[in-house]
Amino acid sequence: MERRPRRRSRGGGARLASGLVPASRPAEPRGANLWLFPSAAPLLSVLSRRTEATRQMCCTRERLAVLERGGAGVEVHQLPAGSDGARKPKCIKLEKKMKIHSMDQGVEHMLILSSDGKPFEYNYSIKHTRFQCILQEKNIIQITCGDYHSLALSKGGVLFAWGQNLDGQLGVGRTFASVPTPQIVEHLLGVPLVQISAGEAHSMALSMSGNIYSWGRNDCGQLGLGHTDNKDSPSLIEVLDNQKVEFLACGGSHTALLTKGGLVFTFGAGKYGQLGHNSTQNELRPCLVTGLAGNSVTQIACGRQHTLAYVPDLGKVFSFGSGKEGQLGNGGTHDQLIPRPMKLPSNEELTFESRTSEKELIMIAGGDQSILLWVEKENSYVNLRRKIPTLNEGTVKRWIADVGTKQWQNTKREIREIFSSPACLTGSFLRERIAGETMSIHLDLNTARDTFKELTQKDWITNMITTCLRDTLFKNLPFHSPHQEALEIFFLLPECPVMHDHSNWESLVVPFAEAVYKIHDQSSEILEKYWASLQESAFIRLVQMFKTAVIAQLNYWTGTTENNYHIKTLLEMLKKLHRVNQTKCQLPENIFKVNELTRLLDFSQDAYRRTIWKMNAEKKWRAFLRLAGIVDQEESELALPPTFNLTVRRSHLIEDVLNQLNQFENEDLRRELLVSFSGEIGYDFGGVRAEFFHCLFEEMTRPEYGMFTYPEEASYMWFPVKPKFEKKSYFFFGVLCGLCLFNCHVANIPFPLALFKKLLDQVPSLEDLKELSPVLGKSLQTLLDDEGDDFGEVFHIHFNVHWDKNDVDLIPNGSHITVDQTNKRDYVSKYVNYIFNIAVKAVYEEFQRGFYKVCDKEIIEFFHPEELKDVIIGNTDYDWETFEKNARYEQGYDNSHPTIVMFWKALHKLTLEEKKKFLVFLTGTDRIQVKGLKNMKITFCCPEHLNEKDPIRAQTCFSVLYLPKYSTMDRVEEALQVAINSNRGFG
Repeated sequence: MERRPRRRSRGGGARLASGLVPASRPAEPRGANLWLFPSAAPLLSVLSRRTEATRQMCCTRERLAVLERGGAGVEVHQLPAGSDGARKPKCIKLEKKMKIHSMDQGVEHMLILSSDGKPFEYNYSIKHTRFQCILQEKNIIQITCGDYHSLALSKGGVLFAWGQNLDGQLGVGRTFASVPTPQIVEHLLGVPLVQISAGEAHSMALSMSGNIYSWGRNDCGQLGLGHTDNKDSPSLIEVLDNQKVEFLACGGSHTALLTKGGLVFTFGAGKYGQLGHNSTQNELRPCLVTGLAGNSVTQIACGRQHTLAYVPDLGKVFSFGSGKEGQLGNGGTHDQLIPRPMKLPSNEELTFESRTSEKELIMIAGGDQSILLWVEKENSYVNLRRKIPTLNEGTVKRWIADVGTKQWQNTKREIREIFSSPACLTGSFLRERIAGETMSIHLDLNTARDTFKELTQKDWITNMITTCLRDTLFKNLPFHSPHQEALEIFFLLPECPVMHDHSNWESLVVPFAEAVYKIHDQSSEILEKYWASLQESAFIRLVQMFKTAVIAQLNYWTGTTENNYHIKTLLEMLKKLHRVNQTKCQLPENIFKVNELTRLLDFSQDAYRRTIWKMNAEKKWRAFLRLAGIVDQEESELALPPTFNLTVRRSHLIEDVLNQLNQFENEDLRRELLVSFSGEIGYDFGGVRAEFFHCLFEEMTRPEYGMFTYPEEASYMWFPVKPKFEKKSYFFFGVLCGLCLFNCHVANIPFPLALFKKLLDQVPSLEDLKELSPVLGKSLQTLLDDEGDDFGEVFHIHFNVHWDKNDVDLIPNGSHITVDQTNKRDYVSKYVNYIFNIAVKAVYEEFQRGFYKVCDKEIIEFFHPEELKDVIIGNTDYDWETFEKNARYEQGYDNSHPTIVMFWKALHKLTLEEKKKFLVFLTGTDRIQVKGLKNMKITFCCPEHLNEKDPIRAQTCFSVLYLPKYSTMDRVEEALQVAINSNRGFG
């Protein structure tokens, strides 16, 4: 069968897609141009004489409106016309000689659209009423009326609704009596709509990709959603056997859909047979009208309770539904449950022979009226329905050619229209639905990449695109919409090169990230599913876009709250992408690494004032001097940060710390920690504090102290099953770990990676048990790997566990339930869960409570478990050669001085343990922060008062070494040994 483009109509007037013209045209039947059903001879006579001067018709139960060709005015005829003659029509015109493009009407109102895109409303129930202009600032391209509500689609793809809303027919997410002011249908923002329609109290919208959205009254199933509940916001109707819908029409309480293949589906009220299913039952989902299957329908129209369908191959118009008023053209007033050809009053079938291409059939069905209009194909009626502007290959070539020409102003307007609208931009890159395919993504991203690349070769176009995105499109991103079709703008934007320009990080990438951050969970899942489907190169490019923005933000860091918010939003995006990578993509972790962030790992600064003030090392030192009374208050322009002061005895370190923490249990501990050892120097920010944490954790984590258990004398510790310390002790241990991190120190706290996973709400695994208890972990792995038939005989184990000197059943009566091939994985899973979670639940929760009493969880959650472990525990990846290269020399020293040469030679001769002791002497700890030893700079000084008999001294706050100018190697080595073996205490 020859494929023919389809013509479509609906109740209230034709809604026609421009350019869709049948391949063959029916010949004019017996010279007629107009048919009315029911027939009203006087009215027919009046209208027939003006057929060629008619631009559009639409009708309700009470009125037939005729728009003059040229758009000068509208004639309104009262219905029914009666047999005694046509009543004199009412003539309506716009003021100031404005031309009318199209019209539609409800029970009491008419809506017209001017040629320049301004909608006007006319109320029949008010005497001497005038047209009222609405949406004056918008360029409207389509209008439609329900009985008591109206819809209008703007050129930018935004749908507006107003009028009655008792059943949710406005689609604004709530119900209320009515509203006279147009409201945005937010759930459809960003969806590229191609057609809108309205019934008695329900509304429909069709997207360019063929998706149908419905909302409003649903008592008969007219929304096609499979139920009869009203909907106050647009809902997506399930795809019809992968058919692409090209047109839809709303009747009073039923709906008809026309597919690209010429099939008709109907649903909703069926009492009068208006669904064409040979039944009077309602249908809750779209059902094929089988009586029309096998014929290619090109046009449909719905009246209040009847439906029309045009099959040009047969030259016939089929009708079905209520025929009470004679609207079916069946020679009587009986209803029809199946489609039958319409007939002339003489009982002849109404046929249109396909012999000429000069004329076009237009069907109008509204109220209880059917109208067939036979017009010249040049008549503007065939082009009533305007579309939102979109890009195509020809547009791109024309834009590029127009740069700098007289057409450039028009081109700039087109660029603004498309790149300021999410719907227009998304609609520019839709791909065809393939038969049998359930489309997950409607976009042709390859075409989008090529198009964007071609356009951005021209600087003028690039600058315009950037401005449009920044000033308009990003303010209209549809983060409220639950529909994937709306969210696809978020898929599309990262393909545009301007998003990857490092100069646009603040104006484009940050607002893009903020919009993603705002969308609700359901939409976020759609985005993450899309990201997981990306090819490796595209996913890495997306990650790099946000990394580039983070790095740019750091380079322009000013320490303001806004800066902090931006960086947090960008990191949240990387966090989302990292989660997708962990679960789906499995790309190398290093694609997320942002080296520039390491210099900002200062938790105390963030918690003080969320980076409102930031003190460098010199300012901290001056604040310390003022605290100690060395600098007068007036001499410093600094405001002291809030501090938490501890004075402790070395001989009673743990006791003193816990006693003092107990006094501050309920206070805010997110403060700068100042530590003083009794009998030594006063409060200090740096070196003393580092040594404090080094010594404290060294004592508290000793196996002999008994606070933690060390499985199999392993190097890692874990919480005990039956602790000998009260739970509050673990709370204070968590506080101390938090204070150490908060104050930018690292310490040897030998927890396995499992602890840091739990802090980040991740579940420890068997691999984590292998780290904590290698022997046990490998034994359980052996169970999993064994596939032998004699498993039970070889292992002979039960659902119980022996851990930390305790025997426990993993399930009820577990010691009597054998582990076999069918349940071994469950056994291992429960074993791991017991050790890491169940057995230590109470003490771990106390530790976690203490840790997060100091550290901000929102910041901690930015980290991957391995990163968090490095930040808290540091590392021992010593690079002594780089340490030497980074050294600085002052007060008479340089790298060639004989004492310096001897010092480095002596240091490199030390054992690893001796070198670590030297680090403790120099910095207060042997742990290296995440920045690494290569970033640590030792500074050598030799004040004039020092002589060869003096020992080596260190200023731990700043890694300054006071090294006398020793003359012999023996003296250097001797002084170095004294230093590393007396590395505790401050004089």
